[in-house]
Amino acid sequence: MEPKGKVVIVTGASSGIGEATAREFGRAGAKVVLAARRVDRLEALAKEIVGMGAEAFVVAADLSKLEDIQTLVKQTLDKFGRIDVLVNNAGFGRLDWLENLDPVKDIEAQFSVNVMGVIQTTRQVLPVMIKQRGGAVINMCSMAGLVATPTYTVYAASKHAVHGFSEALRREVKPWGIDVSLIYPGGVVTEFASHAGIKRKTNATTPKSMLLTAEQVGQAVVKLVRRPRAMWILPWAWTVSVWLNRFANWLVDYTTITRFTIPEREDELKVRR
Repeated sequence: MEPKGKVVIVTGASSGIGEATAREFGRAGAKVVLAARRVDRLEALAKEIVGMGAEAFVVAADLSKLEDIQTLVKQTLDKFGRIDVLVNNAGFGRLDWLENLDPVKDIEAQFSVNVMGVIQTTRQVLPVMIKQRGGAVINMCSMAGLVATPTYTVYAASKHAVHGFSEALRREVKPWGIDVSLIYPGGVVTEFASHAGIKRKTNATTPKSMLLTAEQVGQAVVKLVRRPRAMWILPWAWTVSVWLNRFANWLVDYTTITRFTIPEREDELKVRR
């Protein structure tokens, strides 16, 4: 599918990967529907996209609320009459030891947006694509959806859920000409870390050589529309970690526990002993 002239919904378009993805679709000449809660940011981005010679349409939407999702789809159809691409990008993370996470604000909220938001938005768009006999659904996952690490318990669980949902859906809807793709970025330079509440004594983080920009991920999303694939891990080097986690799980456990978990929780372990 060539993006030019196609109607593309991008959720979580007010910042980070969503913003960069919407901008890349604008450059490709798509009709971009920008969905998020921060309308001021969406309107600024819409002006930028219009300046590129493309069309942009802003819809205020909280992806944890079904009524907002239904409004998003209805307004898109009222405006453009069809939906060709859905990019389920909206999501957030709260990273801490499980016992420290707030049961509602951290745990339930992550599942509400990261999982139910993806499922419900796709559910509302799917009948439109089935009627059109074609479309593309691209779900933003994470390396955490393939390799789960300490402090990522709930976030990883939500992304594993997106993985399972997308895999099943891909096999359901392909006969209708609908492609479902998953993209798994490693570390990306966005606002994610500043909102996730990361606190680490070891300063463990993604090596700079493997950090991605939001623009690189956005470009990859547009490529997935042109040439769909089931899964895309970015950068490719993370494939080694996925392989090790699957076939040498004991090694990943030992390395992670001895080099991260124990050093991070050393003071707590001493007190409990």
